[in-house]
Amino acid sequence: MSEIKNITGAEALLYSLIEEGATTIFGYPGGQVIPIYDKLYGFRDRIHHILTRHEQGAAHAAQGFARVTGKVGVCMATSGPGATNLITGIADAMLDSTPLVCITGQVPASSLGNDAFQEADIISMAMPITKWNFQVTSSDEIPWAIARAFYIARSGRPGPVLIDITKNAQVEKLDFEYKKCNSLRCYEPVPNLDKSAVDEAVELINRAKKPLLLIGQGIKISGAEQEIIDFATKANIPVATTLMGISVITDDLPTYIGMLGMHGNIAPNVMTQNADLIIAIGMRFSDRVTGDLANYAKQAKIIHIDIDRSEINKVVKVDIGIVADAKDALLAMTPQISTVDRTEWLQFAKEQYDKEIENVITPSINPDCGPIRMGEAINELTKATGKNAVIVTDVGQQQMFSARYSKFRNTRSFITSGGLGTMGFGLPASMGAKIGAPDKVVVAILGDGGFQMTMQELGTIMQNKIGVKIVILNNSFLGMVRQWQQLFFEKRYSFTELENPDFVRIASAYDIPSCRVTDRCDLKNAIDTMLNTEGAYLLEIAVANEENVFPMIPAGASLSDLIFKE
Repeated sequence: MSEIKNITGAEALLYSLIEEGATTIFGYPGGQVIPIYDKLYGFRDRIHHILTRHEQGAAHAAQGFARVTGKVGVCMATSGPGATNLITGIADAMLDSTPLVCITGQVPASSLGNDAFQEADIISMAMPITKWNFQVTSSDEIPWAIARAFYIARSGRPGPVLIDITKNAQVEKLDFEYKKCNSLRCYEPVPNLDKSAVDEAVELINRAKKPLLLIGQGIKISGAEQEIIDFATKANIPVATTLMGISVITDDLPTYIGMLGMHGNIAPNVMTQNADLIIAIGMRFSDRVTGDLANYAKQAKIIHIDIDRSEINKVVKVDIGIVADAKDALLAMTPQISTVDRTEWLQFAKEQYDKEIENVITPSINPDCGPIRMGEAINELTKATGKNAVIVTDVGQQQMFSARYSKFRNTRSFITSGGLGTMGFGLPASMGAKIGAPDKVVVAILGDGGFQMTMQELGTIMQNKIGVKIVILNNSFLGMVRQWQQLFFEKRYSFTELENPDFVRIASAYDIPSCRVTDRCDLKNAIDTMLNTEGAYLLEIAVANEENVFPMIPAGASLSDLIFKE
């Protein structure tokens, strides 16, 4: 863009966003961002602004947009409480490596530090949960700051960046010229690949008798979906995903064995404890994946490939650490990989899966009688959508059932709050996902507890005609906490039972078609009706009150202590 003379900082911000390809802002106006919103009025044909009903909803919606598109999500709020309401979404984005640029207004530079109305030191608050943040105090800093914000947010291991703009900077004039940022001194987002480490890794892989491939969201971020399939197929290695890695590969890959971790499939967890080599790519060895570290995969050598140097040896001591982009590493390794007959090892995986089919899966998705089960609801939804939907979950039991029983044909199709585990994430994130992928069926799968944390975003859905499908699995409990209380606290259900409102009537108030299902005979037709109704739809499914998610590894226990039924 050529130089534009004598424009305000607010206009410079909007031109900068356009230069970075931003098309959508999720936000909420307030006193210290009025100059930006005033200029945004004239940019409506170039930037789509979604007025959420809460700033937390804006952050989560930006996350959903970023996760489904792979682009940088943008959200905006005013100073003070507006900025602090973004904090949960920013922290969530940091833990789940989601690229966001969060813009906040701030009191005039002359008032900083004087406890002015709605002044809050958001820079200090956000510092531990952002990749970078910067406070703009003069208008000429805006293009410089936005260029760096987008570069830092999207490059290397993605994450959130916060730009705090004082009110005076929004109204001061400048001559605008934009220069994109493509590098920064002392910042190496994509490290050079260590070829000798790759050669060592290949040698270990080719010699291994019982290797196991563990992959996470880093594969999605890298765009290495085909490369991981090529690698796993050629090497004939069983592959499991983390919660955040779900939808990286399709379930019909012959060597795919499911999700690992606390509520993962039996095979990945049992095989972790029996493998002689673990190849971890784009995942961070979360405590929900490893369980008791003292007893984690003691017999296995470990190769860890991650773009973030700080993750290597942070949790699990590894034999070979490769700091690299996942795609670069896979492209370097795959040509050197030998195809080895691992029939016995894959047969062992099948035996574990057969055990899970008998003891867990069949009872969950095909119960003989009683109330509707969460597993069967997710299974019916998967069949009805042909594995083509984008599933966005809240946090809790419905999240784990969705992770276990949803199936996918396409990447970036499972969106959830992993590291922070944020209740209230699902509904606003599904709005962002639907805006980012308007041609896809987007289904928010929520619990009755999480839904009520951000259900005001039904107003955003109504006003903007966002065609998201909303499924509430209502068990009248904070289900995951209740499960722990049942299993580990002698069924003392302390403050986890919910007396809920009429969700169908609430949906009606927002002019959203809805239905409540209590009988499994009506389940399939209700799901079909939801999917065939144009626009948004809310389907409440009354499910068993005291259903538990199995298998389960108790917190702090070893993967060998897996519980797969009551």
